[in-house]
Amino acid sequence: MSVSVLDTFVESTERIQPNQANNYENAHGGEVVRLMDELAAVAAMRVAHETCVTAHIGSVDFQNPIPVGHVATVSAYAYETGGTSIGVRVTVESCDPREDEPSPTTAACFTMVAVDEAGDPTEVPPVVPETDRGATLVETAPC
Repeated sequence: MSVSVLDTFVESTERIQPNQANNYENAHGGEVVRLMDELAAVAAMRVAHETCVTAHIGSVDFQNPIPVGHVATVSAYAYETGGTSIGVRVTVESCDPREDEPSPTTAACFTMVAVDEAGDPTEVPPVVPETDRGATLVETAPC
């Protein structure tokens, strides 16, 4: 049985607080990666229906800072699977909550591995595009 790419799409929004920032009053890069990692796991679990752990993070591209008080919107979806692994594309956009125009801030591809209750890797079903939007997501996913 396969899983639709669109069924794995998840999004999270968080307002950046001073305790998440560096001395330039922008979100710490590590904090942004933490948010990305958590959502990558959620997207992967929608495929595996098991716990998923991070095996690899591809190049993390920081394009723009996220100032304190701005909203970070993190989006993730699974775009491919192999045996026990799941490729997940994660992007982050930022905007002032008083405005509507977001700007891209960060992007990366994560490789997650599904594990069973004993912590051993377990097989995952394939993800399939099923729609034009799903096909576009798969096409543009690889980092």
